[in-house]
Amino acid sequence: MPDFTRLIAALLLTCLSALAHGEKLRIVTEPWAPYVYVEEGQAKGFDYEVTVEVFKRLGVELDWQFLPWKRCLAMVDQGLADGILDIFQTEERRKQLFYPNEPLSDVEFVLFYANARPHSVNSLADLRGLTVGTSPGYAYASAFSESPLFTREPAPTHEANFGKLQRGRIDLLITDRRVGRYLSKNLGLEQQVSELPLVVSRQSQYLAVRRSTGMEVLMQRFAAELRRFKSEPAYAALNARYAGVGDNFRSTVEQQERSTP
Repeated sequence: MPDFTRLIAALLLTCLSALAHGEKLRIVTEPWAPYVYVEEGQAKGFDYEVTVEVFKRLGVELDWQFLPWKRCLAMVDQGLADGILDIFQTEERRKQLFYPNEPLSDVEFVLFYANARPHSVNSLADLRGLTVGTSPGYAYASAFSESPLFTREPAPTHEANFGKLQRGRIDLLITDRRVGRYLSKNLGLEQQVSELPLVVSRQSQYLAVRRSTGMEVLMQRFAAELRRFKSEPAYAALNARYAGVGDNFRSTVEQQERSTP
């Protein structure tokens, strides 16, 4: 066996042996339905269930905690958690975390507005003078995050952002398309809020782990097993089960999106 292969195997065994002796992999995340959420005390969601299945195949047990996003980031940074689910890649985060080379899902950040106070936005320049609700700790496109044209106002939860939008405390809010649709439906706001066709940014979501011994190899194994799972009927069935969750919005919005170049 080549020396490099022996080293990789040793690192992986070091990581997995610790997990095998009752030390579960501690993963934190914020509820982000329909990707990961808790319903009637049961954790579920497309990315959550995919992650559970992949680690099950790797023989790794998981310990989950659902917390506000900024707390999740702090726990990983402080070594209080091993991994974080549904995180975007940024240059700064890659210095602290190992990412697999296979994403779990892709998201599209769009803007939502209250129907009682509509706004026409075709570019970020159209946000001049407005206040946009954001979520603390989330990484948006730099053109959005650094623009001096408008105000970004964070809220403690995604639900709180929709409440502020409904009450007119913010002009718009930004969130993932499917997350916004899911929340608007579950909060009973489908007839009161709409989404704009402009896509502010598209990003991939990952499971990432802190930089420690054996974790990089674990992510390589995770990526390989994730790709294998994606080619199987079980993955297609799971994808089909969540395909419609959060997608039932308003037909007028769908028509706008189809007509957008």
